[in-house]
Amino acid sequence: MAVPNITLNDGTAIPQLGFGTWQVPDDVAETSVATALAAGYRHIDTAAIYGNEEGVGRALAASGIPRDELFVTTKLWNDKHAKDDARKAIETSLTKLGLDHVDLYLIHWPATKFPGLFVEAWDAMQEFKAEGLTRSIGVSNFNTEHLDALHGATPAINQIEMHPTFGQHELRESLLAAGIRPEAWSPLGQSKDLENPVIAGIAAEIGKTPAQVIIRWHLQLGTVVIPKSVTPSRITSNFDVFDFELSDDQVARITAVDTGTRLGGDPLTM
Repeated sequence: MAVPNITLNDGTAIPQLGFGTWQVPDDVAETSVATALAAGYRHIDTAAIYGNEEGVGRALAASGIPRDELFVTTKLWNDKHAKDDARKAIETSLTKLGLDHVDLYLIHWPATKFPGLFVEAWDAMQEFKAEGLTRSIGVSNFNTEHLDALHGATPAINQIEMHPTFGQHELRESLLAAGIRPEAWSPLGQSKDLENPVIAGIAAEIGKTPAQVIIRWHLQLGTVVIPKSVTPSRITSNFDVFDFELSDDQVARITAVDTGTRLGGDPLTM
């Protein structure tokens, strides 16, 4: 079954299941992205700070997949929020990726150590979209107060840490109400949530892996999800989530394991 597309608030369609590349070295990224593309992924997520845009770009080029069948995301790092720096940053990312545009460009963090500069970055990103350097623009790791500071276009995406033990339910609901699609990074809780007994039990009930169960949970909540792996069998397995559905009870049981346990950086201090 094909990955479902979600239409963002600007009319762009994004594949709901993508492939993440956080903490994947450049040479490994090339191999892993090639494996993901062969498995059927068409949505690839990277970032300038990951240091692997060139490897991702090599895999995209070697795949032979038409550009209009791919959805590529990259991100603006914290020290590049000034307008001129942001322009140089997206141009550098495009060069490394070997592309003339990305499909989604995100402000990686609000970077509150540089007060207010993310607002300047957002203004620049609206220019990038108008110029065709990116099809959509959004943010990552933004709290409500950061979103409220922006003006002009509404972000299409807010990519946030979100997994069963850190469900971010209040923020997720507020994003949906504002027309901003939530996208989950570390969607498996950096693999820690795979060991949760509730999730393991549901996996045993339906004959799926805990990772497949969690990815399916994200999908049924309407979240865009970008699991990461460098293991070929897991890359393929994580994509094999479209031949089953969780019951309402199973979704509720997974949602209830939330402990508010953040594993990554806090947007207020990062």
